[in-house]
Amino acid sequence: MITTLASAGGVLAIIAIALLAGIAIVALYGVAVYNKLVQLRNAFKNAFAQIDVQLKRRYDLIPNLVETAKGYLGHEHNTLVKVTEARNIAIAAARAAAADPADAKAMQSLSAAESGLSGALSRLLVVSEQYPDLKASQVMMNLTEELTSTENKVAFSRQSYNDSVMTYNTQREQFPAVLIANLLGFAEAALFEITNLTEREAPKVSFA
Repeated sequence: MITTLASAGGVLAIIAIALLAGIAIVALYGVAVYNKLVQLRNAFKNAFAQIDVQLKRRYDLIPNLVETAKGYLGHEHNTLVKVTEARNIAIAAARAAAADPADAKAMQSLSAAESGLSGALSRLLVVSEQYPDLKASQVMMNLTEELTSTENKVAFSRQSYNDSVMTYNTQREQFPAVLIANLLGFAEAALFEITNLTEREAPKVSFA
């Protein structure tokens, strides 16, 4: 009987050890997934910081662009107002997104605001083409060159950000990582997208 009890105790001990080992493996896997998600989330947040730098540069250029154009576009007041309004909306959206790039709604709002600003700027630059004196202005030429350069940097930074977001989203959607992601609050991140052909292209205006 003692032998039987000893054998039963040994079996129970083995089962207990196996259960503890299983729990330890699951816990270690959970920690590894958590750490990976944190790493990937930080990566796309850092990528957005690069976009934010370029967006701020773009926002700083726009008032000078509007002020320069104002002296020539006497009959285009509405166009200038729309650019200024679109800039203010974009600044507010960029601040919200910069506060938490992982907030999908904030990123979607920024995408919409930037689309609106790009459209307003495109209209201003097209109108400016119709005014020879403005086209010949060295200040206007310098500003549009800087704007185009900044737009290109925004596009490059946006691609890097979107690549980082895709890597993060792919990781969090894989099973069983998705269970841990949902449990610990790792929500799906939003891409920084522009929704139509006009808004996909940076303004390209030659004042040469």
